[in-house]
Amino acid sequence: MSNDTGGCPAPFLSNALFTDGGFIEGRVCQALSPELTCCLPCPMTEWAYPDSFEAMNSAANWVAVASTVFCLFLLVSWAALPVDKTHRHYLSISLTTAVLFMNLGFVIPLAGNPDQCYDAITPNSMSTNSMCAASGFFLIMGGWAGVMWVFLRSLSLHLQICWQLVVGRNFMWFSQALGWGIPAIGVVLAFVLSGVSFRFGQTCHINHKNSLADLWIPLLIFAGLTIIIQLGTFGYCIKVYLASLADNSASTEGSGMPSYTNSIRTMTPKQAYRRVRRVIALQWRGIAIVLIIIADVIFFSIVFVFQDNTIERVKNDMQIAFPWILCLASSGGDKSACLDEASPLVVNQATVGAVLFLLGMNGFWLALLLGRWSMVTGWRDLFTSVPNRNKREFVSVDARLDDFKNETRSYEMLSRDSGKAMDDSVTPSVVTPISPTHARSPLGSPMQNDYAYPSKEGRRTPDYFGNTARYHAPARSFSSPRPPQTVTWDARETYARAQSPHAEHDRYVNPLGMNRI
Repeated sequence: MSNDTGGCPAPFLSNALFTDGGFIEGRVCQALSPELTCCLPCPMTEWAYPDSFEAMNSAANWVAVASTVFCLFLLVSWAALPVDKTHRHYLSISLTTAVLFMNLGFVIPLAGNPDQCYDAITPNSMSTNSMCAASGFFLIMGGWAGVMWVFLRSLSLHLQICWQLVVGRNFMWFSQALGWGIPAIGVVLAFVLSGVSFRFGQTCHINHKNSLADLWIPLLIFAGLTIIIQLGTFGYCIKVYLASLADNSASTEGSGMPSYTNSIRTMTPKQAYRRVRRVIALQWRGIAIVLIIIADVIFFSIVFVFQDNTIERVKNDMQIAFPWILCLASSGGDKSACLDEASPLVVNQATVGAVLFLLGMNGFWLALLLGRWSMVTGWRDLFTSVPNRNKREFVSVDARLDDFKNETRSYEMLSRDSGKAMDDSVTPSVVTPISPTHARSPLGSPMQNDYAYPSKEGRRTPDYFGNTARYHAPARSFSSPRPPQTVTWDARETYARAQSPHAEHDRYVNPLGMNRI
C-alpha cells in the first residue's frame, strides 16, 4: 500500500484525494470497501492501449486536416467558378459542408491540443473545456448532417429513377429544412440530455447517459432508411434491365423515347432501360459517395456503442476487469505487461484506427467523385484571363478590324477580276449605314435609311431590300380568275427618276436589273 495513492494499489488513486470538479461520471472507479474507492488514472486510453495509440490518433487527425483542405477547395470552386466548370448542385454543396463539419471535430483538437483531464482521475467535459464543446459540436453536427444529406440524395435519385418525378424547387426547400433542421435538433438534444466529454482520444464524444435515445438510434434509423431506399433503387434498375433483355419489340429500336412524351407509362422496357441508364450515368458519383459515407457512419456508430457499453459494464461489474486490474496492481502500473488482459475490455487498436482514418478520408472521396478536372482548368483560366482582359481594354479599333478580318465567320470581299480574296492592304468590308446626304442611287435620287456594301472600286450599291422596302401584290397576277387590272406606277416607290411629260423618248430602266450581266 502506498500513502500517495490514498490506500489504493499503484497505479490506482483514491477517489477521496480529489474534488468534485470535472466530469465525475467519466471516472473509472471501483469501490473496494465502504471507505475506499480506487480509480484508474485519466485518460483511460493510455492504460488500455499501447503507446502507439496516440501516434495513430494524431496521424488520423492530420488526415482529417488534408480532407478539410479538399472540402474547402470544392466549396470555394463551387462559389467562384462558373457552373459549366463545376456542375455544382445544392445536394453536393450541402454534403460537402457536412463532411467539413465532421472533419473540424478532429482538426480543432489537433490545433489546440487541449488537456483531456480535469485532474488525475477526472476527464474534462464541455462545461470545463471550450475545445471539448467545439469538437463535440462539430463531430455530432457533421455526423447528423452527413447522414441526412446522403439520405436526401438517395431519396432524390429514387424519385427520379423509380417514380419518374422531376425534383424541383419544392424538393430543394424541403431538403434544406430537413437536412439542417434535424441535425440542429439532434445536436441540442445530445448536448442537453447527454453532453460530451473526452472519452476516446483528443476529440470529445457523447456521454453514455441517454446516448442511445438521443443520438445513436435516430442516426441509425436514417442510415437504415438510406440503405433501404438505395437497395430499392438498385432492385428497380435490375428489374428494368432484365425486362429490356426480354423486349423484342422492333418499335423501340429506332427511338429511345416513348410515343407520347407526356406519358411515361407508355414506355416499353427498352425505353425505360435507356432512361434509367442515362440517369445512372449522370448520378453514379452521388451513388458511390452515399454508400461510402453511410458505411463510415454505421461502422463508427457500431464501434463506439460497443466500446461505450463495455466501459459501462466494467464500471458496474468489477469481475469483468478483475484480471486486468490484478495485473496492473501486481506489476506496479506497468501497462505493457497487462495489454493482453486489457484487450477483451476495449476495441482493438486496428479497428479504432480504421474508424478514425475512414472518417478522416471522406473529404478525399468527395474530391475524387464530386470534383472535376475542369475545376483546375477553371482556376487556371480565371487567373490567366485577368491580365488579358486588362490588355484588351486599350486595343484600338484598327486592331479590332484585324481580328474581325481573321475571324472565320466574317465576310470576305472577293476581287471581281480574279475571284480571290483581297489582299491585306484593303480595309475589310463592314456593313455600315450610310448617310442619306451622301448615298444616292445610280439614277440620282437619294436613298433614305438604307445600307450600302462598299466594293473594291468604291462604288456603292443600294440595298433595295432594306427595312423601307414594301411588298406590293403583282398587278398582272392571273392565279385566280379575275380580269386584268390597270397598271399604275409611282416613281417614288422605285427610286427611279421621275418621267417628265416633255421626255416621252426616255426609256424605262428597271432598277433591280441595273447590275445584270
